[in-house]
Amino acid sequence: MKNYFQKNRVLVTGGAGFLGSHLCERLLERGSVVICLDNFFTGSRANVAHLMQNPDFEVIRHDVVDPIRLEVDQIYNLACPASPVHYQHDPIKTLQTSVWGGLNMLELALQNGARILQASTSEVYGDPSVHPQPESYWGYVNPIGLRSCYDEGKRCAETLFFDYHRRKGADIRIVRIFNTYGPRMHPNDGRVVSNFIVQALRGQDLTVFGDGTQTRSFCYVDDLIGAMIAVMNHERQEEPEPFNIGNPEEHTMLDLAEMVIKLTKSSSRISFLPLPSDDPRQRRPDISAVGTKVGWKPVVDVESGLRRSIEYFRTII
Repeated sequence: MKNYFQKNRVLVTGGAGFLGSHLCERLLERGSVVICLDNFFTGSRANVAHLMQNPDFEVIRHDVVDPIRLEVDQIYNLACPASPVHYQHDPIKTLQTSVWGGLNMLELALQNGARILQASTSEVYGDPSVHPQPESYWGYVNPIGLRSCYDEGKRCAETLFFDYHRRKGADIRIVRIFNTYGPRMHPNDGRVVSNFIVQALRGQDLTVFGDGTQTRSFCYVDDLIGAMIAVMNHERQEEPEPFNIGNPEEHTMLDLAEMVIKLTKSSSRISFLPLPSDDPRQRRPDISAVGTKVGWKPVVDVESGLRRSIEYFRTII
């Protein structure tokens, strides 16, 4: 039997959130010792309650804006509100979490000689003029808009990670996450998949912003977590690069709304609201780089993922 002290010690910031809890679960299944760090602003203890009896799992209530000293081998930095409702609630705090939190985790990685992965976002591309979006595209982002605290915070964090690599030799990984959905999404987080499913299950109108022709690409959470672990454990490169992670299957908001109504067998109708400020018209990842260099691709189609998500939301609505 492998000695406890030989196990890989992994820190997951934001570990009690939607993505973080799934990541903690998968890492434990792989035999790692997992430390979940979360201030519970958007995360929930309920998301990791089923892991609490595992002797290799530990939860620490802490805000990444404040430094912390831990002994770890790998760091997944997921800490940051990710839905517009949450990150616009306190935009200054959101920016601090991305920038100061990123700095603190980079310093912790250097202290430990640990590898660190930054959970970035497709929002670094803003409202893109290139479609689909490759990693080489620099983006079209409003630096002073309502979404800027998140968009520019994540862009700044990427800058910090690459400068720490170039100047201090930090062993970094960066993934740009496109729309992800699945069980443990917060029912009131304002994201389109959870909004549509909750509204359909409650028999309410599904609210579509604009005319519904804007597009998104949706990645099921199991696929996303597999990609993050694959990128983290991919061999070190002299010149690291960010990787788009998502499902390139593209859907309009109207298509998605109609699919949810069909799968839930709901009597809901579709209503339209004005388009929010700086809402991107198109969002679809070019995932050829992660496919070629890491060997990852999504396997769960949108309809299958929606069915699993709907079953989860039925248990909490």
